Amino acid sequence: MTVTAAEALAGQLESYGVEYVFGTCGHTNIALLDALGPSSIKFVIARHEQAAAHAADGYARASGKPGVLLTHVGPGMMNAVTGVATAALDSIPLIVISGDIPSYYAGRHPHQEVNLHADADQTSIYRPFTKRAWNVHRVQDLARTTERAFWTAASGRPGAVLVNVPMDLFNRQVEEYAGEYPLPGGATLPGLDRAIAERIAQTLLSAERPLVYFGGGLRDPAARQALLALAEHLDIPLAHSLMGKGILPDSHPLLLGMPGFWGLDTTHEYTKGADVVLALATRFAETDASSWDPAYTWTFGDKDSPPSKLIQIDIDPAEIGRNYPVEIGAVADVGDAVRAIGDAVRTARPEPLRRPGLRDTIATARRAVFDTARKDGRSDNFPLRPQRILADLRDALPDDAVLVTDVGWNKNGVAQCYELPEGGRFITPGGASTMGFGPAAAVGVQMAQPDRVVVALIGDGGMSAQLPAVPMAVEQGLPVIFVVMNNRAHGTIADLQASSFGRSYGCEFTDTEGRPYSPDFAAFGRSCDADGYTIASPADLSKALADAIARRRPAVIDVPMVNEPVPTPGHWNIKDIYRGSFAD
Repeated sequence: MTVTAAEALAGQLESYGVEYVFGTCGHTNIALLDALGPSSIKFVIARHEQAAAHAADGYARASGKPGVLLTHVGPGMMNAVTGVATAALDSIPLIVISGDIPSYYAGRHPHQEVNLHADADQTSIYRPFTKRAWNVHRVQDLARTTERAFWTAASGRPGAVLVNVPMDLFNRQVEEYAGEYPLPGGATLPGLDRAIAERIAQTLLSAERPLVYFGGGLRDPAARQALLALAEHLDIPLAHSLMGKGILPDSHPLLLGMPGFWGLDTTHEYTKGADVVLALATRFAETDASSWDPAYTWTFGDKDSPPSKLIQIDIDPAEIGRNYPVEIGAVADVGDAVRAIGDAVRTARPEPLRRPGLRDTIATARRAVFDTARKDGRSDNFPLRPQRILADLRDALPDDAVLVTDVGWNKNGVAQCYELPEGGRFITPGGASTMGFGPAAAVGVQMAQPDRVVVALIGDGGMSAQLPAVPMAVEQGLPVIFVVMNNRAHGTIADLQASSFGRSYGCEFTDTEGRPYSPDFAAFGRSCDADGYTIASPADLSKALADAIARRRPAVIDVPMVNEPVPTPGHWNIKDIYRGSFAD
């Protein structure tokens, strides 16, 4: 039976288990939209392509399945660039299907074509950050290309891919999709060589001050259990990157927390003092590594510091030794690697090792951090201190709630001093640190996990950047709670500028008279048919949160907040740059 290529593609997406396609319409993709209509796949219209990309990203992070994004030619797919790059830099599987100009108009510069340097050149825009960008030239190649796209996005180190389709191909006649291009079944990631596992085990066993440092690539529950078993058997302290927050519960007695610019002094005592560091699925990002300055966080290869050996395991060979010299490096699935190392450790030493006083020292330091945040959170100052907002959230939210953040206090403060309970989830944009990620990503998260409480914790800058997220939540009937930490500024940058230049010009929102200005976000929420709450006193926030959680409707909570910097015990070299002193 012959059907249009768009109808065949819809059938292929169904066979791959696609539940949702996020995006916006345009004349180049309406044939595919029409084909999706009678299918089991739901199209989620987002009003703006960046919002659609973040929503697809959030869905992928929460569901573990690839997100699928549909865009239009030219301005449509360019609007999505920031969202797609955010997913790509955080290793999130995302498939972008973009309509393009008709193939028979190639070279004539038709409407909305990207053609300043080459004809029909829009895929070039995506090549710097996608794993692969395909131009489909023949309708016969569409099904095979789609299969390659799904496989490439999800295999190895996951990431974003682009399938670019001239609009006329969608309406060409093809045979109905009948499973001709199934996704590869039973594919496995590379395991850790058992001889290397034994060598790593011996290195850890002989270390006096070992440390495990893990990143966001350890989301698989079995990998998390293997990590816990290894750390508890050897009594090894644990530190996590920003993206690793929430992989283990903050209450674990061996968990130090996060190092780097927003890290903690106690964590840095261990990172600088470790003689062996086992690094798992982390790229040693600049802010997690204090701009790689050995005076603050990691001392690998520094001749003026005590010797420190690095064992690095990652699925991406490009990350091995990228920022620090490696004693032992391995390209492997981190879950398999941790299990193999744990087996080798228990074979060599069946009895658990105990380091007297270690857990008590860590617990005391961690308790001090959380207690200090709680103490600051008891402040009845108004506008609220950010610690008060986090404390009220912690008290109001169920333990399995998902916090989706943006950038600023909502990201850095949560990572540093919000005690995430076991079962809770923290989702944030790491690699790109994208303002505007939180609102729409939370919508995607809620679609993937409809029964959980999902909170988009964002600043007023991030909320202003992605207002389409609220009507998207309303249209989909999703009870996302948008909590806007409203300091009427791009607060983090305002603080940085003020500390370096004595003023924060261009960072604060003001009216024509120079007075602080902010939209009424609660009124905006109500105008979209969401619930809207304006916080007018310190006690209002906890009441609003309780009401929003109980009502299970989309809600916008506008929280006036004082601009207060997140403590930064580490180092970030942009401070030096501001002062005119550049790194060597």
